[in-house]
Amino acid sequence: MSNVIGGKGRKIAYFSMEIGLKKDIPTYSGGLGILAGDTIRASADLGLPFISVTLINNRGYFRQELDSAGRQTEHPQEWSPSDFMQLLSAEVTVRIQNKNVKVRAWLYEHRSLTQETVPVLFLDTDIEGNSLEDRQITYSLYGGDRRYRLKQEMVLGIGGVRMLKELGYSITKYHMNEGHSSLLVLELLRQNDISPSKVKELCVFTTHTPIESGHDVFSHDLVMELIGQNSDFEILKKYGGENQLNMTLLGLNLSNYVNGVAKRHRQISEQMFPGYKFNSITNGVHSYTWVCSHFRKLYDTYLPGWANEPELLVRVRSIPDNEIWDAHRLAKKELIDHVNIECGLDMEYDTLTIGFARRITEYKRPTLIFSDLKRLRKVNEAGKIQLVFAGKAHPRDIQGKQFIEKIFEYAEELKGEIKVAYLENYDMDLSLKIVSGVDVWLNTPKKPLEASGTSGMKAAHNGVVNFSVLDGWWIEGCVEGVTGYSIGPKPEVDKSPEQIEMMELDDLYNKLEYIMIPKYYNRKDEWVNLMNNSIEIIAYYFNSHRMMHRYVTEAYL
Repeated sequence: MSNVIGGKGRKIAYFSMEIGLKKDIPTYSGGLGILAGDTIRASADLGLPFISVTLINNRGYFRQELDSAGRQTEHPQEWSPSDFMQLLSAEVTVRIQNKNVKVRAWLYEHRSLTQETVPVLFLDTDIEGNSLEDRQITYSLYGGDRRYRLKQEMVLGIGGVRMLKELGYSITKYHMNEGHSSLLVLELLRQNDISPSKVKELCVFTTHTPIESGHDVFSHDLVMELIGQNSDFEILKKYGGENQLNMTLLGLNLSNYVNGVAKRHRQISEQMFPGYKFNSITNGVHSYTWVCSHFRKLYDTYLPGWANEPELLVRVRSIPDNEIWDAHRLAKKELIDHVNIECGLDMEYDTLTIGFARRITEYKRPTLIFSDLKRLRKVNEAGKIQLVFAGKAHPRDIQGKQFIEKIFEYAEELKGEIKVAYLENYDMDLSLKIVSGVDVWLNTPKKPLEASGTSGMKAAHNGVVNFSVLDGWWIEGCVEGVTGYSIGPKPEVDKSPEQIEMMELDDLYNKLEYIMIPKYYNRKDEWVNLMNNSIEIIAYYFNSHRMMHRYVTEAYL
């Protein structure tokens, strides 16, 4: 397939509102963008005929600043596209609110270790001739109100399809990574004689969230105002909902292949959208990107070729245990040094270190471990623990921001007993430092709201032990006591949410106190065995190379 990569041959077009390519291109906010970046990286490694489309977001998501009480302040994260990409001369227009809005594109070429490239088009409306309001459409990721969001989605979906055509690409499949880009089907209908069967043949749709609010919906009044009350509006009503425009519904109705991002997520999606048949391709992470330098060195020595063939990680037993442990200690030292400099703490290298870093929002329950401080202190008496947190709350998520402040309060309350660090401005670089440097990766989502989750996969690539609620990918990845530990009952247990949370808390504290702490401090060989299992059983499978092989054979061909 690689012969078409560089040219204008037939390609798969991958649309995503956010893409995490590197820290210095801050056009991502969390898991969706990081997954998109890993998809692009794996596609380049495998030589797939891929091109990706997103928005330039030249003010980024935001830079997070936390004061001494954990209060979050957001700052624009301005960056210069010209430092990383080339401005193309092509220009298209999208009609928004009865005006033609000009759209241009910046080209970023992701080059793989295999020397294959995947082009990424960053759409931009900050062009002379557009009104100030329209120039700002591609300023901020997830910024502004519903009107701003719908304008962005018009530029991404409609503008993206037009830009690919203008640039002369022949697209065989359009893959919508979540509903933000679903308006591309409207443009495809226009280009294909309003034939739904032709458009369905072209489209693949992946949904990423079991949370109602995660599915973009827009009032028909707003749709009429921005898109117009014409045949387009009737099409959107027909395929996107009679009462309001539901972007997920629009994607579902005009795609022949639809999937969730874990087996459990497929079941939840079919309950949310009765009558629709979902497939499931469980997410994976890009192995080379999410393995720290110390483990890369180890894998290069003992498992040559692993970076482009992560299945080779199944042979991790060929690496002596003491070298696995030494690589982990070096990664941990880097993290602890960073924490101590940033937070003015005196964390220790030999203390069992638990990490929790992700988008801070209510359903992820970032403060669950602090639910019973008496029990937590008892855990700490069995063997010392220390906690490292990181993550941004969305600027409009007041509750999310309060969770961060709460963690700061708990840190103060536990002073002198359990060291608790909160690292600000979570990004890709900090993520790698934490997922490779802690001993235990903690994940406590409220079931069944974790569609997949990928941070635990990254931790496993670095031999870090997962400790998580049985939701998302962990239902598939958890072999109790072998690949890590579960928190609470299996998904099918018939209990009230309150009873389930009590069971989870019991499990959380008991497993830490009676199983994990004794193993970490007194039976190091058993702990290293857990680390080996994490790499051998989890990392070899839960990677984006396996994920992309499945997309190619099941969705693209």
